[in-house]
Amino acid sequence: MVRKTLRWLLTLALLTGALGTATAKAATAAEPDIEARLLSIPGMSLIEEKPYPGYRFFVLSYTQPVDHRNPSAGTFQQRLTVLHRDVSRPTVFYTSGYEVSTRPSRREPTQIVDGNQISMEYRYFTPSRPEPADWTKLDIWQAASDQHRIFKALEPVYDRKWLSTGVSKGGMTATYYERFYPRDMDGVVAYVAPNDVVDNEDSAYDRFFARVGTKECRDRVNAVQREALVRREPMKERFAARAAEHGYTFRTIGSLDKAYEAVVLDYVWGFWQYSLLKDCETVPADAAHATDQAIWDAVDASGGFDFYTDQGLEPYTPYYYQAATQLGAPMIGFPHIERKLIRYGYLPPRDFVPREIPTKFQPRAMRDVDNWVRHNARQMLFVYGQNDPWGAERFRVGKGARDSYVFAAPGANHGALVAGLVERERTLATARILDWAGVASTAAEPKPLARFDARLDVREPERELALRP
Repeated sequence: MVRKTLRWLLTLALLTGALGTATAKAATAAEPDIEARLLSIPGMSLIEEKPYPGYRFFVLSYTQPVDHRNPSAGTFQQRLTVLHRDVSRPTVFYTSGYEVSTRPSRREPTQIVDGNQISMEYRYFTPSRPEPADWTKLDIWQAASDQHRIFKALEPVYDRKWLSTGVSKGGMTATYYERFYPRDMDGVVAYVAPNDVVDNEDSAYDRFFARVGTKECRDRVNAVQREALVRREPMKERFAARAAEHGYTFRTIGSLDKAYEAVVLDYVWGFWQYSLLKDCETVPADAAHATDQAIWDAVDASGGFDFYTDQGLEPYTPYYYQAATQLGAPMIGFPHIERKLIRYGYLPPRDFVPREIPTKFQPRAMRDVDNWVRHNARQMLFVYGQNDPWGAERFRVGKGARDSYVFAAPGANHGALVAGLVERERTLATARILDWAGVASTAAEPKPLARFDARLDVREPERELALRP
């Protein structure tokens, strides 16, 4: 009797399981495919899909108005990507503030919450540029409005919690988006975001360079920079040969000589932005007696002699336009270099924008954002690197802020991460990110919900040639 009862129960369980599986398959079949759901959004079109294990990755194009205040004044196509995990997971909205990568990748907050990731190309970076380009429509409010429209378009598909994030100019972008559309996101994680509140007061950077790292390392790096100016003439011959070989021109900056000095003056900044203290061992120890090749290689590796050519500057015209009109840019001194060795000095961003594009600086733009963050930040996390020059002027939160934090990773450069924070801050930051995303952990030490993937997860600083956030 007992055996018959057990057989009957086993049969019932198998039948129930089979029925449940059939029901689940039917439900899945009834749900629209994620590609179909994305492409059903008005203005959304598919460029390509690329496979990646555990995800679906789409490169898309979305129709945006050139002017969000006057939508009838023309449109342009803006690229974005979707790293699709599951509609039941939270979504991270990422932008670099520059072009969008069309290679599947996952930012740190996306790994922490094991979520989907939407990545947006910033307006006016090729190919997301109106033709003809009305440069007056490139400002932080218009860009935030691009992001707002994409969020509203995708929110019905990804209806769980949303976080915005970005690195450097992308961290600035995430902050500006929060300032103009504070009800969109459930949290913000801004990495190494500069905050140049008063454009013509940059003493914080001079203080930073006087203290960063160790004196031994500072002396090595400073000596290489000075020596590159001492040897200007023979080094320029090398530069001219490279320019002739590649067809480089210098109409925007004005001359090869001016471009050479600009690269050299960027060297110290670029070293600390992208290198760590241990990398001082790679810097010539005795610059005065180093070969020309050693000096050239050190400076070229940090900034890149190609950058201030017309060909190097052209892709970054949108950044320099914004720096010249709203973002501001640091101006630093060089106390270790005799004045006679410097002909032009640290150049303002206007010098890197073609003459035919007019610029007019708006000093209130960054002051407004800074004031808003100090007094109105809600669920915002700012992460900086201790040895990153861009963190010399950073965002801060005041008494009016709620559940918002500013942390710095010890010894880190422009690639600072939550993972690099001291234990107490790392635990707090991870817990807050999980909570904001609606996937809070009950573990004593909150950890990322997804395993690290060496191919997918971005862990190195986003290296750009020369001086840019």
